[in-house]
Amino acid sequence: MLADLLAKSRSISVIGCRLQMCFFLGLGGTNCVIITLMGYDRFLDICNPLRYPLLMTNMVCGQLVASAWAGGFFISLTETALIFKGSFCSPKLVKHFFCHMQAVVRLNCLDTDLIELIITVISMSGLLGTFLLIILTYVFILSTVLKIPSAEGKQKAFSTCASHITVVTIHFGFASIVYLKPEGSGGDETLIEVPYTVITPFLKPLIFSLRNKDMKTAFRKLNILPTQPMPQFKRST
Repeated sequence: MLADLLAKSRSISVIGCRLQMCFFLGLGGTNCVIITLMGYDRFLDICNPLRYPLLMTNMVCGQLVASAWAGGFFISLTETALIFKGSFCSPKLVKHFFCHMQAVVRLNCLDTDLIELIITVISMSGLLGTFLLIILTYVFILSTVLKIPSAEGKQKAFSTCASHITVVTIHFGFASIVYLKPEGSGGDETLIEVPYTVITPFLKPLIFSLRNKDMKTAFRKLNILPTQPMPQFKRST
């Protein structure tokens, strides 16, 4: 995509378009599953802290990550195969800045109503399914946190989930606008897609890195974070 933006030629082969779409959907689907698994990890850490080392071993982590990649690319291969089924009518102009599935499926010479319906169902199942699982884990987390007697313990538990909640909000917020937007609702699809494809992946590492001690030390050297705790007021009674 970056090469196409810098190149004078705006053409891409059908195979290249297929690969671009396959990897984009595959990595996006894998990301959704991994974010969901991160919520499950925090659920075990907060709700079952004593059993956490036994439940979340290195082998279990490897199996969960492998299942995320397998599930993400299974969905990607299925959608890509449906979109590129049949032939494409002229002019073969993709009205997008990359091979987005909704822009490419409109070029198919066949009746695309059924294809678009299947793709919409798959996208909604993937997005809503993973999002509802995350909501379910946080329902259990919230019920456990509210039972913690000390305010310091509650604050520590919430700080553990803060970065994940932020990423979930950004990722699923933009994804729902892109993939669940009703057909013909208007608006510039390319403009909506830019934050999801560029800004969201850029922000995620920064958000998760804010909990890293080395990153906090570097920010303090740049005077971005305070070097001392913020002053607080004390009550007289």
